[in-house]
Amino acid sequence: MSLIFLHKVSSNREAFASKVIAGSQQLGFDPNWLMAIMNFESGLDHTRVNSISGATGLIQFMPATAKQLGTSTPALKQMSNVQQLDYVFKYLRAYKDKIHYFIDLYFAVFFPLAINKPLDFILEAKNLSRSLVARQNPIFDKNKDGQLTVSEIQDVVFNAVPEQYRPFLKKKY
Repeated sequence: MSLIFLHKVSSNREAFASKVIAGSQQLGFDPNWLMAIMNFESGLDHTRVNSISGATGLIQFMPATAKQLGTSTPALKQMSNVQQLDYVFKYLRAYKDKIHYFIDLYFAVFFPLAINKPLDFILEAKNLSRSLVARQNPIFDKNKDGQLTVSEIQDVVFNAVPEQYRPFLKKKY
């Protein structure tokens, strides 16, 4: 199986590809979905750190999430891309039965409360206002109304993927 965006993986390419394929199949989703998400979140750079939030790595683990997984963002940054995949799959395991489409997997990474929600669902949580979510993620607030919907995020994420790869993202797994 060939993977989209594999050419962007700078080290351990074969081992990385094998682990992405095996882990994705074990969790029941298309490995290309994960490749597209890692490309969107980090450009497949496992050392990438968001200077504002401290999110780190392939899927941009937040510091609190890394801690819940038994590690830290500094430790994740020091891992190889292949080692970091262990934490990617450990994190995603909690959503295994909820992921049927690419966008479900993206929301597992970005905002799990939005998994399987309607297109007009506005992202917010008990301790996270809709306006704060929008301010922290302005790339998604296309209509500049200070709130993010599933539809807005889905459009941005799909449009960030080159057209030749989009058919991989539109099928149900």
